[in-house]
Amino acid sequence: MNRKYEHKHAYFVGGGLASLAGAVYLIRDCAFPGKNIHILEGMPILGGSNDGAGNAEDGFVCRGGRMLNEETYENMWELLSSIPSLEQEGVSVLEEILAFDHAHPTHANARLINKDGEVLDVTSMGFDNADRMALAKLMITPEEKLDNLRISDWFANTPHFFETNFWYMWQTTFAFQKWSSLFEFKRYMNRMIFEFSRIQTLEGVTRSPYNQYESVILPMKAYLDGCGVDFTLKYTVTDLDFEAGEDITVTAIHYRQDGAEGVIKLDRGDLCFVTNGCMTDNAALGDLHTPAGMIAENPISGDLWAKIAAKKNGLGNPKPFFGNAEETNWESFTVTCRGDKLLKMIEKYSRNKPGSGALMTFKDSNWLMSIVVAAQPHFKNQPPDTTIFWGYGLYTGKEGNYVKKPMRECTGGEILTELLHHLHFAEEIDAIMDTVVNVIPCMMPYIVAQFQPRAMSDRPQVVPEGSTNLAMISQFVEIPEDMVFTEEYSVRAARIAVYTLLGVNKKICPVTPYRYDIRVLLKALNTSFR
Repeated sequence: MNRKYEHKHAYFVGGGLASLAGAVYLIRDCAFPGKNIHILEGMPILGGSNDGAGNAEDGFVCRGGRMLNEETYENMWELLSSIPSLEQEGVSVLEEILAFDHAHPTHANARLINKDGEVLDVTSMGFDNADRMALAKLMITPEEKLDNLRISDWFANTPHFFETNFWYMWQTTFAFQKWSSLFEFKRYMNRMIFEFSRIQTLEGVTRSPYNQYESVILPMKAYLDGCGVDFTLKYTVTDLDFEAGEDITVTAIHYRQDGAEGVIKLDRGDLCFVTNGCMTDNAALGDLHTPAGMIAENPISGDLWAKIAAKKNGLGNPKPFFGNAEETNWESFTVTCRGDKLLKMIEKYSRNKPGSGALMTFKDSNWLMSIVVAAQPHFKNQPPDTTIFWGYGLYTGKEGNYVKKPMRECTGGEILTELLHHLHFAEEIDAIMDTVVNVIPCMMPYIVAQFQPRAMSDRPQVVPEGSTNLAMISQFVEIPEDMVFTEEYSVRAARIAVYTLLGVNKKICPVTPYRYDIRVLLKALNTSFR
């Protein structure tokens, strides 16, 4: 323990990956006493958007699968190299994940499927010269010229771009929409340029042994428990107080617990790390017989951000992100079955064993539906005679091709019925349904809120100018060159926050400059002409 921190406390608002990572950095790199670190989370479970829960009787649920990537998760891998595995003595979580991934390589054989059930040849990206020129121009355009622009604005004169194999694959891999921010699309193109040449196989997806909650969050929680970190404060934080003056100094944290209001007073030198936006806020679950529904009001994290941004300059602007649930939602669904009848049928159809195929996208689906079949078991408590997979649809307000209702109004059973028709398994629907334990839909109104068009100033700096003890850690902060909607973004934000506030003179892993690697660029160029 560093004695200068003996009487100082650190408070993390939110119990997601960024907060857990920040706590690890405080302990590992600053010798901050674990007992003085407090994680304030209003939900009964940690992990934020990294989740996985359920059982064989009621069904399992993954609200989403956070894609991992070996090449671009620089700080996350470094962090996990110091977190011990829960299952293998002497092995780190990093070693555990990479060993599993290398033993289960990805090579999707059925990336895009048409309305006739035909697996499409996607070796060609489908570009014409106008598409190539528009992409090339975007790659060299400074970000400062892209404020508030949508992807559709850039390609307004080249609408063919949105009919290419590339767009269908890139869109569904990363969950972009035509109306998403051009900023973020450009950053993904820069950061993931090496994936351009293998987007049709998704070989770049890094697998974890189980869902990310059990593979990443639980080992981090165990590490922090061992260091004495305080997880007892089941608080929903509602506001922050600041010291008067130009500087940004948090003096109190307001919270609600079981309907009662309370305040935590911060002493001089205490630290406050805030998750200023959560993409899975307001998520709602359904089941086999019940639609999930959509809770479109402002999320609690967005309300908190709006309150503090109104008090101090430099804390960003949540309005572009949390103002239009119709543009920021999509719906996932998790299917739990007894036995492997359905998984075997999908395996035969796709020519991919569970865990080897990544996304299968039904490009003519009105919902733009995709499914992912992970290696089994995907949960530690998943019995050998139980199988699961999950999927999602990006256009939840549109009527299904077969089930004539919008996805958001469908029960889990109806969503599965729609999927089985797209797979052309209609003749076996009754036999398949006999094996189904549950289909749990999850509507997430703000799941891609971080992709909304914005000005550069709308996202705050991790440590805002003038801050003495406040840092913002989320998918809604500004980190130059990096891409949101990734695990790496949360971890990098946490590392920047801790090192900056505590004056740590240690290196933060930089964004790997693949866009300057001539070999990567030549591969991408060659792929664009296929």
